[in-house]
Amino acid sequence: MPLTAGDDAPTVTAPTQDGESVTLEFDDPTVVYFYPKDDTPGCTIEANQFQREHETYQDAGVAVYGVSTDDVDSHQSFCASEGLEFDLLADPDAELAAAFDVDLRDSGVTKRTTFVLADGEVQTVYESVDPDGHARDVLLDAIDDGLVTLPE
Repeated sequence: MPLTAGDDAPTVTAPTQDGESVTLEFDDPTVVYFYPKDDTPGCTIEANQFQREHETYQDAGVAVYGVSTDDVDSHQSFCASEGLEFDLLADPDAELAAAFDVDLRDSGVTKRTTFVLADGEVQTVYESVDPDGHARDVLLDAIDDGLVTLPE
């Protein structure tokens, strides 16, 4: 069972699609969405919709990271083919998945799970999400919950 709202956010380090190591501490509002696999239909829909909302997320001060058990090369190819401007974190050993208690399917891919984190803790968790419309829903919920605001 994944981390739940109110749990302390884990401190995690992982490589991006560019091979650069990043450490996330989740002081500022951050969305971390786990998805099964690069270049698959549902994951492509979800990534494209987070990309479509990327500027609005930035305006609201929210960082977005996608995570799957694919490697850096796969993420780099996926970002290039889909024009993604946010970072994908490579988690081939499922260490990030373990840190967030995200379950793996029998095939070794993560279940689709999204976390909204801020102030060092989990704010909201979405499990078994429908990728279509999810990026917008997460942003609207963060606004409705008063976690972020959009500039006027």
